[in-house]
Amino acid sequence: MNEDTLIKVLKISIIFGLCLFALGGYLHLFSERIQALGATGIVISAACIALGFIFSLPTKIYLTILLMKRESDNKNQE
Repeated sequence: MNEDTLIKVLKISIIFGLCLFALGGYLHLFSERIQALGATGIVISAACIALGFIFSLPTKIYLTILLMKRESDNKNQE
């Protein structure tokens, strides 16, 4: 996979994770249907938050390392 394509995929993954995190927060705090489900609703909102963390945090770390490597390679070429 091309490095530019990988960076785009990682950025999309971060955005998707943040959207899932926001959805889980919304469901937990403001959704009456989720509150009516009781424990099942809590599990659903917690799952959205957990998946959001899974998609956003590790990809941020990998993207940071990848961009730092790219920058150091560009400095070495100059």
